[in-house]
Amino acid sequence: MIAANHCGDDFAKHLADSGLVISSGPIRFLVHTKIPSVVQNLARLYSGLACSIDESDTAFFDFHIAVRPPNLFRKLWHRQAQFFLDDQIIFNPFPVHHATAMLEWGMNWCVSTQINTYLIIHAAVIEKNGFAVVLPAPPGSGKSTLCASLVLEGWRLLSDELTLINLQSANAVPIPRPIGLKNQSIQVIRDRYPDAIMGLVSSDTLKGSVSHLKPPESSIQMQAVECPVAWIVFPKYQENAATQIIPKAKGQSFMAIADNAFNFSHLGSVSFGILKQVVENAQCYDFCYSQLDEAITVFNKLARPNEF
Repeated sequence: MIAANHCGDDFAKHLADSGLVISSGPIRFLVHTKIPSVVQNLARLYSGLACSIDESDTAFFDFHIAVRPPNLFRKLWHRQAQFFLDDQIIFNPFPVHHATAMLEWGMNWCVSTQINTYLIIHAAVIEKNGFAVVLPAPPGSGKSTLCASLVLEGWRLLSDELTLINLQSANAVPIPRPIGLKNQSIQVIRDRYPDAIMGLVSSDTLKGSVSHLKPPESSIQMQAVECPVAWIVFPKYQENAATQIIPKAKGQSFMAIADNAFNFSHLGSVSFGILKQVVENAQCYDFCYSQLDEAITVFNKLARPNEF
């Protein structure tokens, strides 16, 4: 796939006219927008992931999406934007200064609700030395902060939000896109990694302040490389807590992951069988932390089993 920097100064023009292709692992989005903040954010976060489309490109796109102002009547009263899939309204209008976050949430919604060729789990997934760690956790658990730190310490990002499991091989399938950070996590990552590339901040959303971290180039270059799952770690950030990693029963792990899977029921016996295979082949842990340095040390030892 051609890199976004091949679009050069035409980045905004492509987004406004023919659309811009964002390829992330096996998923292809065709994105349209004229909203300046969204254009700026996409240019900052997706270089290396996106490309222009030309008349010869007849390839299939999984999702045709757009972020644009709502109808004229609403425009007269509020500065709003709206997310469209196949020209259909998906969500209610939202303040235009939330548009960058809403695009990312909308793309996640597309994959988690429309794709059933993979088992899709609400979890981050990263890789080192050829093996993946799956990190299932609810909002507020510190999952994305931990994921961002590990990725910036040399782990490969497969996803910070959606773990895709291949239904034949049980491998984790990369879909590397920007990592969503909220509230204090934004400044934590900025302070620890001043060279990290961050997108615009959407303030006062339902989730507070939201910004996204650009994935490393190395993760993007390996977005076609699947890998087996060696560890399933349920992270939990707890202020002033001692760092602890405790083995978790595989039965409990299976049930917890099934509860975090978007399409477990829809896939029926297929998802049961493939998740059983993933859990049986992985070491499962509960992980509590308050210090990122200590957390990173634990995960780096995981990736070197002889030291763990």
